[in-house]
Amino acid sequence: VTNVLELQHGEHDITLINTVPSALKALLESGGLSDGVDTVNVAGEALKRSLVETLFEQTSVKRLCNLYGPSETTTYSSWVSMAREDGFAAHIGKPVANTQFYLLDEHKQPVPLGVPGEIYIGGAGVARGYLNRDDLTAERFLKDPFSSEPNARMYKTGDLGRYLPDGNIEYLG
Repeated sequence: VTNVLELQHGEHDITLINTVPSALKALLESGGLSDGVDTVNVAGEALKRSLVETLFEQTSVKRLCNLYGPSETTTYSSWVSMAREDGFAAHIGKPVANTQFYLLDEHKQPVPLGVPGEIYIGGAGVARGYLNRDDLTAERFLKDPFSSEPNARMYKTGDLGRYLPDGNIEYLG
């Protein structure tokens, strides 16, 4: 196809769309999604309740997955799946496999349940650092004191979050 919007209509065997919320909004505003799409993954921007409601009202999509994570931790570090019948989930879910989230205070100590803290991400997906930016690498990629792995590192995201009672993480910005 010459234009991605052509995929909205016609005979295309598309069952999954992976995009950012603003592009999903544009797709919905310009004619919706083809009936074959049953799952939509979004990442890269905050997800709004109104977009989820519009998606489920205007389409036959069965599931929307919200994925969170910076490029420095291999893009997707947590996720939540929202089924049509359940609607909007006001959190970013739980860490994906081989990933740890730490919500820490200004002294890099874990915060209690429900208390906002900065999101640090550890695990197999953490990058080694920034190319030719040793200063920024030292600031953002830190030794992971919570890991039993000897050379484990964690990434300081700069984002805030808090743990909910069910173990999910609420993104606060």
